[in-house]
Amino acid sequence: MTLLPETARRIEEIAARAQSAGRVPSLALAVLRDRAVLHFTGAGETPRPDPKTQYRLGSITKTITATLVMQLRDEGFFALDDLLYRHLPGTPIGGVTLRQLLGHVSGLQREPDGPWWERTAGGDVDRLLAGLTYEKLTGPPFRRHRYSNLAYGLLGAVLSRVTGQSWAELATKRVLDPLGMRRTTYHPVEPYARGYVVHALGGTLHEQPRADTGAMAPAGQLWSTVTDMAKWAGFLADPAPAVLARETVDEMCSPVAISDPESWTAGHGLGPQLFRVGERVHVGHGGSMPGYLAHLAVHRRSRMGVVVFANAYGFAGGESIMDLGLRALTTVLDHEPAAPAPAWQPPAPPTGEAAEVCGRWWWMGREYDVAPVGAGLVMTGPGRHTRFHREAPDRWRGAAGSDEGEVLSVLRAPDGTVTGLDIATFRYSRNPYDLA
Repeated sequence: MTLLPETARRIEEIAARAQSAGRVPSLALAVLRDRAVLHFTGAGETPRPDPKTQYRLGSITKTITATLVMQLRDEGFFALDDLLYRHLPGTPIGGVTLRQLLGHVSGLQREPDGPWWERTAGGDVDRLLAGLTYEKLTGPPFRRHRYSNLAYGLLGAVLSRVTGQSWAELATKRVLDPLGMRRTTYHPVEPYARGYVVHALGGTLHEQPRADTGAMAPAGQLWSTVTDMAKWAGFLADPAPAVLARETVDEMCSPVAISDPESWTAGHGLGPQLFRVGERVHVGHGGSMPGYLAHLAVHRRSRMGVVVFANAYGFAGGESIMDLGLRALTTVLDHEPAAPAPAWQPPAPPTGEAAEVCGRWWWMGREYDVAPVGAGLVMTGPGRHTRFHREAPDRWRGAAGSDEGEVLSVLRAPDGTVTGLDIATFRYSRNPYDLA
């Protein structure tokens, strides 16, 4: 599958104009779908963009750190509402939770102490923790969204403490290798783009250091390519169960905080950033390190995404790389036909308890239908569209939809015949005239 010729032309024009007006040495832009690069375009010659050339991800790294946190939560290493001191004892800011750190609502300041961590060699975890004081908390948790690189350095420290492995080892073994992201690395591996500051007077290039950020690596260390970011975008849209369950990725992509309360166009989940453009909401993350800008945005429903890399520390003229990425993704979604729905297949006949529950039900004169879906059930009708999975005999739990988390209880007569369904005190009957 490829883009329509007119859509491809629009994307190429967007990239060329952005590189020229922004005065960046090299810009790579790719449209992504289903773990593959659907269309690649680039502009600039320093270096000439290529899908396999590495650029620095910056804070897109945080989405991988967040995935590691959720993996270990699912495996029982900790709970998201654990207080930090439980895993990093002795810290003066131990009263914040892992959930608050993930969603940037801990009240923690943006950066750690010391020289600018993005541009200098970083220290180890002990040095990071030694710089913590109570004053690092700028306010109480959840008062407002406050983006914090320091929060992700601390999450990386927790990951290392509970597993006995370094953050880099965990990221490689648990995320990058299983997804086949072989060109996503801790240090740059040739071919990679050198990063620059482009001087406003004369446009001269000043190459930037490529520091090993040490304990702050979980906040922005990784390098990657357009090809590997297609795999990562595909994972966010359609999770690989070997890495993380779909339900957990859905949890990560649910809003924790709105970062612009006036317009509600940006927010944060448990790791990913959320971007609203019109009626669409995208997930992903932006990134910057000295000499580099990056942005990834994914429309999960269509499985379409865009990644943009630039090897400059800013665009001349004021446009942000986020604006560029979202404009490109919106262009694709507006002009490309939607993918056809999968072919309908008749469901397998329900068996066991599901066979007793499926069929037509009524509540307050309204009709509802319960049908099999995979190993579960789905209820549809006015105000109801919920997928349930079975927890125990006569007990089903809402897994997704309007009754997510609620219990569906199967009601029976003394002889064992199913007489009704109860969902959070709402009782459904086979009799359309039963309004009790």
